[in-house]
Amino acid sequence: MRYLLGLDIGTSGTKTALFDENGNTIETATYGYDLFQPQIGWAEQNPEDWWQACVIGIKTVIEKSGVQASDIKGIGLSGQMHGLVLLDKNHEVIRNSIIWCDQRTEKECDYITETIGKERLIAITGNPALTGFTLSKLLWVRNNEPENYKKIYKVLLPKDYIRYRLTNVFATEVSDASGMQMLDINSRNWSDELLKDLGIDKNILADVYESVVVSGHVTKEAAELTKLAVDTPVVGGAGDQAAGAIGNGIVNEGVISTVIGTSGVVFASTDTPKFDKDGRVHTLCHAVPGKWHIMGVTQGAGLSLNWFKRTFCAKEVEDCKTSDVNIYDLLTEKAAKSKPGSNGVVYLPYLMGERTPHLDPNVKGAFLGVTLMNNHDDFVRSVLEGVSFSLKNCLDIIEDMKIKIDDIRISGGGAESEVWRQILSDIFQYKLTTIKASEGPALGVAILAGVGAGIYESVEDACNKIVKGGDNVVNPNPELKEVYEKTYEVYNSAYPRIKDI
Repeated sequence: MRYLLGLDIGTSGTKTALFDENGNTIETATYGYDLFQPQIGWAEQNPEDWWQACVIGIKTVIEKSGVQASDIKGIGLSGQMHGLVLLDKNHEVIRNSIIWCDQRTEKECDYITETIGKERLIAITGNPALTGFTLSKLLWVRNNEPENYKKIYKVLLPKDYIRYRLTNVFATEVSDASGMQMLDINSRNWSDELLKDLGIDKNILADVYESVVVSGHVTKEAAELTKLAVDTPVVGGAGDQAAGAIGNGIVNEGVISTVIGTSGVVFASTDTPKFDKDGRVHTLCHAVPGKWHIMGVTQGAGLSLNWFKRTFCAKEVEDCKTSDVNIYDLLTEKAAKSKPGSNGVVYLPYLMGERTPHLDPNVKGAFLGVTLMNNHDDFVRSVLEGVSFSLKNCLDIIEDMKIKIDDIRISGGGAESEVWRQILSDIFQYKLTTIKASEGPALGVAILAGVGAGIYESVEDACNKIVKGGDNVVNPNPELKEVYEKTYEVYNSAYPRIKDI
């Protein structure tokens, strides 16, 4: 039997997952690390923490599985998108990585828009200037830390830093690179004209490949640390959303995915690049060669429930420690006790600004409509509903772009909640299907590794064999259509009222 390894370098931790060639999960391991917030709206991590989590994770799954390292035929890398990793000429990290949810770069985004022009920028990169993307972070370092900027030898994304540590190769691939906002998504290569206009040296960027291409091989040094076999192939891989989409079989037009992770995403595969003229959703290269994807993002999805738990649920957390009940199961049970519409409480999930449909790094979150009759259950449910309304904003734009929707598949940590799945289905008024591929991005990049290693003919072929849908279907309750339409109107009316607070 041949095996494939998937690494998913996430925001809260790195998941290492070993699969056989039929897509069955053999062994997984997850190791966490810290997120640093030096100022309000800033978010940073130490790349060394990612690497240590990968080393421990790889050793763990190999040892626990009993699989021979020589039988692992390929490694795929996934990771949080948009993070800025800077290396000097000695290949040492210059500063902590500024990660995807950091919001410090508003001035740099204004500069990019003024220099390139909004319409031209969308035509080249598929997106307006965004605070979360890598380009604005690089310019922030140039403007605010000039000594660090002068030291830059290479700019990498989080997963591509792990690639370097495994292979000693500087490389990236089209799906993650297009989230840096320096790639021409039409030609699927770096944009010489954009880089020239912004005064960025192209040599500091890594070589860019299609996601299934073998970009390097495990070095002797990395093999000794991880117990992998020397020269094991490492493919391009994918950004976490494109990887998760492949893990859910989102490789053809008409099949849409909704992911409730730390952030929330609505994702559609397209055969040609399609753009929202206002740039409210992201158009990026897909990890499937010759395809693109459209992605709407809400910054604070699972992040909102995690924040609510930490801030307002001390008693529930303590109770769960003694009763061995999962805190999120307890909270969603409380949400189920509240009525649809949360008895008038409306939650705006703008804890880290927002991306879709409001390109606004400064907007703040809120609970609205609170009265004396409201209780804890209402607030929990309003968080689940508010995140779902934000995801519906994403879906509405994709529908307006005339993207075909035949099937919506749901995944991510939030999707493990039966209550949250039902709320989302009732707000979308679409049937939702959960997928067996619970490993998501790790499975997606293992599939890419299998294509690169010659185990599968294509990504589509692999997904047809491996990804099985329909094991859990959630149908919308038509009787709730009206109540949620009314609450959705209130939700949508709130942003213009609170955006300047």
